[in-house]
Amino acid sequence: MSGELKRGLEGVLVTESELSFIDGDAGQLIYRGYDIDDLARDASYEEVLYLLWHGTLPNSDELDAFSTELAAHRDLNDGILDVARELAEQDESPMAALRTLVSAMSAYDEDADFEDVTNREVNLEKAKRITAKMPSVLAAYARFRRGDDYVAPSDDLDHAANFLYMLNGEEPNDVLAETFDMALVLHADHGLNASTFSAMVTASTLSDMYSAVTSAVGTLSGSLHGGANANVMRMLKDVDDSDMDPTQWVKDALERGERVAGFGHRVYNVKDPRAKILGEKSEALGEAAGDMKWYEMSVAIEEYIGEEKGLAPNVDFYSASTYYQMGIPIDLYTPIFAVSRAGGWIAHILEQYDDNRLIRPRARYVGEKDLEFPALDDR
Repeated sequence: MSGELKRGLEGVLVTESELSFIDGDAGQLIYRGYDIDDLARDASYEEVLYLLWHGTLPNSDELDAFSTELAAHRDLNDGILDVARELAEQDESPMAALRTLVSAMSAYDEDADFEDVTNREVNLEKAKRITAKMPSVLAAYARFRRGDDYVAPSDDLDHAANFLYMLNGEEPNDVLAETFDMALVLHADHGLNASTFSAMVTASTLSDMYSAVTSAVGTLSGSLHGGANANVMRMLKDVDDSDMDPTQWVKDALERGERVAGFGHRVYNVKDPRAKILGEKSEALGEAAGDMKWYEMSVAIEEYIGEEKGLAPNVDFYSASTYYQMGIPIDLYTPIFAVSRAGGWIAHILEQYDDNRLIRPRARYVGEKDLEFPALDDR
């Protein structure tokens, strides 16, 4: 088979999309025409979901109706709670637990086996159920594993604040709720990343939405995709425990051949615009708590890596210290990424269904040919 080999499909165009645009040289991210900076500062996660799924920003009445419908699907039935409890008792990892729970959710969705998997209206209802319940199952699992009871969702809180409430058992203050909502907006979509592509591949077979989202969760669980945010925080804690200057710690790590988490990106050649916004939030949280340690440590590492390696931080770098200062357990960072990115995954699944063609790339065979088949006794 002739043709240039593109390992990792780097630079290969496989589809057209109206969902998100990335300019890696300018450091720009756009959702359906709107700059991420404007959306992160002025739009709620619910508004961004509506934008991604429907193509336009909602007016006040549309947003109220959409938010109410989303909130109505948050609660979990006993069957799903039993699965979450069992996974917690078996000490399943958070991402594996989330993958299993998303798959199990289909058993309780009356439309899960709807004959026409491309029916947009039915899929929009599935989308609301999946997106509403993913934070709930994650919060339930997290509480069960630490021996706490399930906290039922609140109809009075928005998507972001309700997750924190279900996770911690108390309503978050405005600063925490707004920060977490912004983080969800920033992670909602990002072009044809690995997990989004896996969701599209699954959808292209005309498999159902639950299967496609489950595929995406499994893909995101890998350390080269979704696991970097947790690795950043573990690195920062190691630096703190060492009592070393952050730049010296990083210098020593690089000399040992170790990779510093949270830097570099397949698309961005400059600082990730989401990292800029989350860096500001990390700083603000530090100031509010009277402890700038994590933010200042992060800035020192960013400056050193930039000078020595010419690399800029990606979204994972500052999301780590932001989540940590919000009191979120480190191993929940990647599942939270999935909770947010579900909105983008579903938008791409809907887009795939609307103009579907089976995704089926080719591989160049480089093995042997014309071998003579030996008898069993001669092997």
